[in-house]
Amino acid sequence: MTRFTQAELEAARDRLVPDVVADGLRVLFCGINPGLMTAATGHHFARPGNRFWPALHRSGFTPRLLRPSEQRELLSCGLGITNVVARATARADELSAEEYREGGRLLTLKVARLRPRWLAVVGVTAYRAAFDDRKAQVGPQARTIGDTRVWVLPNPSGLNAHWTPATLAEEFGRLREAAAGQ
Repeated sequence: MTRFTQAELEAARDRLVPDVVADGLRVLFCGINPGLMTAATGHHFARPGNRFWPALHRSGFTPRLLRPSEQRELLSCGLGITNVVARATARADELSAEEYREGGRLLTLKVARLRPRWLAVVGVTAYRAAFDDRKAQVGPQARTIGDTRVWVLPNPSGLNAHWTPATLAEEFGRLREAAAGQ
């Protein structure tokens, strides 16, 4: 993995990272917003220690553990990645409530256009802020966007340590089973 200086990471602030999407995906995963490592590399969930890629594999979504640089391979599995807020920051707490709300509005339009079977928002706090649903919990939601069902997954950041690699994989697996049974 490429090592970046703090100055190189800081230069990635506010950059946009292209979505990995196609029409009619099985699951569109939606992160909060790109971190600086993601923006510097152009690869989603690129920060070492982020458990998104291992959770995808351990839950059975991917046949092998993918590296962030292999993110385009998700499309062949019927999976994609986008974000609630497009701009990169060092921490999600740098985002304003207005950015989350606008991100939720734009995400709704994107989902309506792409029509994935499931939208999986990775992070309950982001989901609550983007969709003004203060009581949302991890798991399937009552909300739909057209025919797209919505599931909230735990944030796989290493900072979210009360979700272990095993429990993350278990929750991702619940979504995989629901998506397979649809």
